[in-house]
Amino acid sequence: MVRRFLYRKLGFAVIVILALVALGATRSVAQGGRPELKRPEQAPPEKPPEKKKKGKDPRAVGVLQLNGAKGTLVPVAILIDGRFYDASAYKADPVPMALESGTVYEAERAGESQGLFTVIGALHSKNTGSSNPWVGTGSFLPNGAEAPTSTHKAENVPVGLDNSDSDAPPRLTRKDSSKPATSNPSPASTPSAAPASDKAGAKESSAQTPSQTDSGSTAGKSSGQDAQKASAPGPAGQTAAAAPASATTGQESENYYRPTLRRGKPTQPAPQEDETAPSAVKPAPSATAAASAGGTLPVQLVPAISDAGGPGPQSYKFFWKTGEEEERRSQMLALAGDEVRAYAAALIKNHISANPPAKTATAKTASARKASAKPVQPVFENVQFRGFDLWLNNQPVMVLSAEAHFPAAPGAAATPDSYSVALVARTDIYGNLRKLYSGVTDKFHLDVTPRLELIDAVDADGDGRAELLFHETADVGSGYLIYRATADKLWKMFDSLNAE
Repeated sequence: MVRRFLYRKLGFAVIVILALVALGATRSVAQGGRPELKRPEQAPPEKPPEKKKKGKDPRAVGVLQLNGAKGTLVPVAILIDGRFYDASAYKADPVPMALESGTVYEAERAGESQGLFTVIGALHSKNTGSSNPWVGTGSFLPNGAEAPTSTHKAENVPVGLDNSDSDAPPRLTRKDSSKPATSNPSPASTPSAAPASDKAGAKESSAQTPSQTDSGSTAGKSSGQDAQKASAPGPAGQTAAAAPASATTGQESENYYRPTLRRGKPTQPAPQEDETAPSAVKPAPSATAAASAGGTLPVQLVPAISDAGGPGPQSYKFFWKTGEEEERRSQMLALAGDEVRAYAAALIKNHISANPPAKTATAKTASARKASAKPVQPVFENVQFRGFDLWLNNQPVMVLSAEAHFPAAPGAAATPDSYSVALVARTDIYGNLRKLYSGVTDKFHLDVTPRLELIDAVDADGDGRAELLFHETADVGSGYLIYRATADKLWKMFDSLNAE
């Protein structure tokens, strides 16, 4: 018997495939799903390219050197996309970006605005060893002062030239010869009204000939006699020629600066100009006294910020309680004394002399040190102590800089060594001092530790918190440092001597 199958070839394989398909459909129905035909996968749409975030506007930091009413700007650093660059070299083609004409800087003291400085030009030093290769010049307008609005205008027609006819060539004319006489002159304004009484009185004493009256010399003498008579009081206590004198004064003041020939000293002072000069910065009384004594005005260093879209200035001053500033100052001086003594001891310890001292001398020195248990206090000079509220949390950050030396031994001829100390500290939760930075150096070790002088607190990066701006002096030159005060130490943000 012959059996016929639907699929003669691969029949068992087709049955297995159909069974698997049925099993899959059964599972999908059991899971509540509905079998669907799969569509060919489509490629996901391409995402548009992300736009790069635009960086913050450039923020430039400079130091304004004020000498009375004049000022120059030293560029320090410029912040581009969160990174500091040397402002005296950034895009200097040919003038640095920080000193472009028209750039406005706002001078600040402890964050408080002092005025605006507008850059007009830039000066470049060809000296390779100059500490400030670029300096900006301009005008400084302090707060509360008004900018000059009036300018000097040239006259259309010079005095004494008649330009009534534009086609005719200019010609010289005498003063007031082209002015017509007034139709209704008042008795007080006409020159001949006042001398009329004088002429009537003069006819009795002497008569004048017409030739003498017409001559210029006689006219000058008569005008001088009239002026003398006018100065003498009359019977009623009135002066006779007051009106002509005022009219003459007005005419002379109008053309006072014209060159005229005259004898003797001028009888009248120069008239005051109506145009007001632009207001300038008033120097301090001490500076004025120094200038009057023949000295030079001291140069004031004020930090300046230029940022079109940055935050506005805010005060970083710390307001001390009564007696608190003196107490903190004495604590900082005591801490600075410990740092100076430790530095001097390290120098003595690391000093290698050509002739080593004898054992007896070493023993005597050790016994003398043990006998003098009280440490020697250094003498501080040029002490500068300031406190700032850098974090705006009413916690002071104190900065002290000074020159120190130990008192000379009795009978010693050599001058004592001088040290420069810079100390930065803050207060902890218990009110004690916590040292953030200590730098002690002398003129022989500026390569190891530079000498720092505080300029002021300034918001260099525009984050609302202030940083400390120092002027540093090292063995390779001088520059500027920007430090951020943290909870444990000072973090260096910018160093102009090692900037890019």
